[in-house]
Amino acid sequence: MHHPDSAPRKSLYYDYQVYPFRRPPELNGETPQHKVVIVGAGPVGLVTALDLARYGIPSVIIEADVQVSHGSRAIVFTRRSMEILQQVGVADRMLEKALTWRYGNSFYKGECVFRMEAPYDEDDRYQPMQNLQQQYLEEYLVDRVMEESLIDLRWGTKVLAVENHTDGVTLSLDTPEGEYTLQSDWLVAADGAKSTVRNLLGPRMEGDSYTGNFVIADIKIDIDLPTERRAYFDPDWNPGNTILMHREPEGIWRLDYQLPTGETAEEALAPESLNQRIQAQLDMIGVDAEWEIDWCSVYSARAMTLPQYVYDRVLFTGDAAHMLPIFGVRGANTGWQDCHNMAWKLAFVIKGWSNNALLNSYSEERVGAAWEIIDEASKSTRFMTPPDCGYRLLRDATLSLSLTQTYVRPLFHWRTSRAHDYLDSRLNCRIDDNHRFSTGPVNGAPLQNIRFSENDYLFDHLGASIYLLYFSEEPELPASLKLLQDAVTEQGIPFEIIRISEKLNVTNRDVKILRDPYGHMCERYGASDGSAYLVRPDQHVAARWKQLDTGDLLKAINQMIIRD
Repeated sequence: MHHPDSAPRKSLYYDYQVYPFRRPPELNGETPQHKVVIVGAGPVGLVTALDLARYGIPSVIIEADVQVSHGSRAIVFTRRSMEILQQVGVADRMLEKALTWRYGNSFYKGECVFRMEAPYDEDDRYQPMQNLQQQYLEEYLVDRVMEESLIDLRWGTKVLAVENHTDGVTLSLDTPEGEYTLQSDWLVAADGAKSTVRNLLGPRMEGDSYTGNFVIADIKIDIDLPTERRAYFDPDWNPGNTILMHREPEGIWRLDYQLPTGETAEEALAPESLNQRIQAQLDMIGVDAEWEIDWCSVYSARAMTLPQYVYDRVLFTGDAAHMLPIFGVRGANTGWQDCHNMAWKLAFVIKGWSNNALLNSYSEERVGAAWEIIDEASKSTRFMTPPDCGYRLLRDATLSLSLTQTYVRPLFHWRTSRAHDYLDSRLNCRIDDNHRFSTGPVNGAPLQNIRFSENDYLFDHLGASIYLLYFSEEPELPASLKLLQDAVTEQGIPFEIIRISEKLNVTNRDVKILRDPYGHMCERYGASDGSAYLVRPDQHVAARWKQLDTGDLLKAINQMIIRD
């Protein structure tokens, strides 16, 4: 029988909770058929379940452990991630504790040779980056999951075997009270880089594993430095390598540093080695303060992805689907874009609003995004950790020149995680006016948030639905548009129209109206009276028109959800 460690993990700042195992109905002889089973109660698995629940889709989460993650792990979350977390109801709680930031610094020979500023403007609700330890994030997500009646979170349950059929999935599971079999229509593998589901089913990843290992160490220390990314290149105490530093809540600082070639994880994590290297870094930056290690680990940089993310009734997401270098905060931020893309499509297929081909677009879009990330992240990885003499020569030349030549300094840019554009998606409309717009989010891109007032933003009005953003100053909706909306919603498909209007004399109350009194959104979106944007449930644009035609709109909706 599976007996997970039930002793609360130790931490200098975090109070670990042990979640109890609860006997499932299958151990009492019941054989329910579940809609969706999610393996993995990490950030991606929990968000997937919450996202599916928004569409009324129940799920079972299987987790072998009985506690949230050990150590801070993922700590930097992007603006796009915050927009996704807003959809599932945890963004506000995150902001109560997270440390926000915009700047990244690269140091060489004691000088700041490059300072990066992440974009931010008045329409952004969230800062570019938020620092928060993964334990807190998982705790907030678990609390939110426990409020949701559609989600059954099963702690202390280990996956032994998976049978993938064309019409469903069978899992063999082990628990503290014995083994049982679970039946599900769909399985989502969100069980991380060492995915049990992936290993059992056998799909192989493509890409590269980089040489070299890195230590992550969280230390409790009082350092009077701002919350900014700090990268130190080729320090005297670790020649040829790179050290990263991040501030975390509760007086914790994260240090990442590369190990010499051939050093084992056991050697690197020995107390003497850790103490010597951490103290050397603190001495180098002039910090004289007492400190204590809270958690440490070793990782290697990989840039790999499965060739597809959908295998019959099994869908892979997050690190189970791809393993990306952490430089540029790729992990959870990429995983949330995966599951946010997947959740609405899986829900639409389960509800019968779309056919299984819609899930193929999940694989196409997110595998494409993974390869883009791998290309970008690999450049950063090769600069921070040169894989051979040629790359090291180029990197060292850049370092040397950066002290006197400003033109080379942008080469230090770390290519942070970004929201991906699905420019070639099969869901994008082919008969709209996308090419006629000079500004605004293009087809396949995520929406740009718009600030209407101090605490009112466009994303505050979006939910689990297809949206039409309709720019109109007419008192009423066109009759043909209202008829189309009724025809779509009568099929059960969530489809909402949001009117964007500068004037105050719009009388129609059948749709949501957002006041844009100074035409700010019209300007940012390149819209005029009669323009429209068709938006997918994951907030990506599917079509846009200078002047909306309801016949073209219906075709675009059918294409977006693959009903033709």
